[in-house]
Parts: sequence; C-alpha cells; structure tokens
Amino acid sequence: MDKQRKEQKGCIHIYCGDGKGKTTAALGLALRAAGRGKKVMIARFLKSDDSGEVPLLQQIPGIRLKPCSKCFGFYSQMTDEQKKEAKVYYKQLFRDTWKETAEEAYDMVILDEILAACRYGLVPEEELLTNLEQKPFALEVVITGRAPSQRLLETADYISDITKRKHPFDQGLKAREGIEY
Repeated sequence: MDKQRKEQKGCIHIYCGDGKGKTTAALGLALRAAGRGKKVMIARFLKSDDSGEVPLLQQIPGIRLKPCSKCFGFYSQMTDEQKKEAKVYYKQLFRDTWKETAEEAYDMVILDEILAACRYGLVPEEELLTNLEQKPFALEVVITGRAPSQRLLETADYISDITKRKHPFDQGLKAREGIEY
C-alpha cells in the first residue's frame, strides 16, 4: 500500500435505526477491510458469544473479536445488582478495546451495540465522544445500535439509518438461529 493511502483519514461510521442489519453491515465492512490486509478489532456490547458469526470471525486473519466473557441478558430484565456489574464490565471492555486498538495499531475498530451501552449508562457517552475526538488519524471507527445522541451524530462522517418496515418478530416469530443470531 502506498504512503498516501496508508495516511488517509479514518472516518467514523454509525449504523443505527430500528431495522435489522446494523451489525451485519458493520461485519461486512470488517470483512472488506480484512480482505485488504487491514487489522480489525471488534468489541460487542450487550451480546453473548452465542451467535453464528462468532466462530467464523475468530478464524479470519486480521480480525480480533474480543470475547464476551459475561452476559447479562436484556437490560430491561437485569436486576439492580446486575446493572451495577454490567456497568463495571462494559466500561472496562470499552477502555480495554480502545487501548488495545491504539497500542496495536488497528486500522478499524467496531463497537457493536455501544449506542445501547451508552443509552443505559453502562459506558459513559462522554468518554466515547472524547475518544472519538482524539482517535488516531487513520483509525476507522464503526458504531452500531439504536438512537444515537445528537452529539454522536454530529461527530460521525457516515450515518446509515436502517429502518424497519416489516419484521417477523412483530407477528410473533422468535429470533432464528443463523438469521438473527
């Protein structure tokens, strides 16, 4: 890769909205980057490792998927004690991810569902914003989730709002293995 391309400004992407496909879009971008020899870090918030993409992502050269060593379930169903524990866990996951991304010169970091983690107060949005403002010049940052704040929207270079028009869940169909997880 020539010097000019290597020193290109990294952008901030937000995949948001109530539609299915935010994580799918982010992972597609990860595959594209890895296919071009870029190093990609992926951290997932409010998810478990029981999802179909996890075993494959762990095998792709250039992609580092941070493990979800703790799963707390849906925020609305957590006890107050679980919420406190989740806050400590996810704040540290974010800090560790950001530190490792910078120290090991990753080209891209994906913070999957960090918008929900911020909305629920599990990751301080102010800390996320500060890190985005001070990110390494060439680092590409991808953020997913619903309802980004106005400040995050203003910080982003790309915003893709994925809108649900119809979803089988609305007719009572549960999440299906290999499709929704």
